Amino acid sequence: MAGPDRLTTGTRRGLLALLAVVLAGHFAALQWASGLRMPAGTLRTMAPPMYTRLLAPQAPVQVTVPVAAPRKPKPKPKAAARITATPSTPDTTTSTVAQEQATPPPQPPASEVVAAAQPEAPVAPSPEVAASAPASPASSAASAAGAANAGDSWPADTRLRYQLSGTFRGGPLYGSGRVLWQRQGTRYQARVEVEVTPFASFSMTSQGEVDAVTLQPSDYEELRNGKPRGLKIGEREVMLANSVVVPRPEGVQDTASQFVELSHRFATGRERLEVGRSVSLWMARPGAIDLWTYDIVEREMLDTKLGRVEAFHLRPRPLANPHGNIYMDMWFAPSLQYLPVRVRVGMGDEATVDLLVEGIDQR
Repeated sequence: MAGPDRLTTGTRRGLLALLAVVLAGHFAALQWASGLRMPAGTLRTMAPPMYTRLLAPQAPVQVTVPVAAPRKPKPKPKAAARITATPSTPDTTTSTVAQEQATPPPQPPASEVVAAAQPEAPVAPSPEVAASAPASPASSAASAAGAANAGDSWPADTRLRYQLSGTFRGGPLYGSGRVLWQRQGTRYQARVEVEVTPFASFSMTSQGEVDAVTLQPSDYEELRNGKPRGLKIGEREVMLANSVVVPRPEGVQDTASQFVELSHRFATGRERLEVGRSVSLWMARPGAIDLWTYDIVEREMLDTKLGRVEAFHLRPRPLANPHGNIYMDMWFAPSLQYLPVRVRVGMGDEATVDLLVEGIDQR
C-alpha cells in the first residue's frame, strides 16, 4: 500500500505544478490581450446605446431637410441732417404745411368706399407663386420645431461593423472595424475604431453640435496605440495638435465626422450621388486643414454579408501639399441609408486596410 500512496502523492504534486503553469500562462495571455483593447482617450465618450434592429437593404428614400430662411440685412442708419445757419426770413414753409393740414383731404365717391369695404373673394395662387410665398406662422413654427429637433433628417444611433483585410509590408492583415454614430439632443459623436489582430489599434472620435443641415464639430481626437492627438474647432478658429491656431473654414469637418456628413448630404439630396460628379469639404486633421475633393468614379455591386449591395465609389483627389500619405476611398450604398459600406485606407506603399460591412445595427 505504501508504493501506491507515494505514487498518488507524486501525481498530486505534478498536477498542482501543471495547474500553476497553466494559470500563469492564462494570466500572461490576459495581460497581453488587455493591451489590445481600445485605449481610452482624453475625450469623454458617450455611453453606448442599446441597438434594437439590424438594418437590411431596401429601396432608397431621400429625406428632405428644412431650409433656413435667409437673414435680412440690418438697415443702415440714416445720415443725420446737416444744419446750417441761414438769415432770418419769413417762415413760409411752416405756414404752407399748417394750411395743408387744416384743409381736409378730398373724399372718394361713396361707391368706391362701399366697394373697398367689401372683402374680395379669395383667389388661389398659382403653384409658382405658392412655392415662393412666405410660410404661414403655423408652418413656420412647424419648420422651426423640426429644425430644433435636429434629428428628423439624421439616422438613428447606428453601428456599422466591418470585416478587415489588407496587407502590411507584403504580409496579410486581419481584424475588424466599426463606425459609430450617436446623438444626445443637439450633441453628436462620430467614432471610427479599427483593430488589427494582434498588432495595433486605432480610433478617431469627433464630437460637436448637430442641426438640421450639417454637423458642427468642436473636438476631434485620434488614438494610435494609446498615443492621443487632437484638435479644437471654435466658431472662428481651429487649434491644431501643435497649438498652432488657424482660421476656421465654413462647414469644416474632421476625419471621423466626414463619414456621417457625406452620408447625410447624399440622403438629403444636397449632393447628388452620381458617377462623374464630385463632392468637396474642408477637413481638419491634427496637423493641418485641407480642402478635400472626392470624385464619384464608379457604381459597383458589392458582395457583403447583407447581400449584394449597390454602392458608389468615392476616390479622393491628391492634395497639392499633402501632410502625410494616408488616403481613404469610400463606397456609399443608397439602399442602406446612404451609409459607407466599404472603406479602403491606403498608407503609401507600406500598408492597405480594406473594411467591408458585415452588419449594421440601429437603435
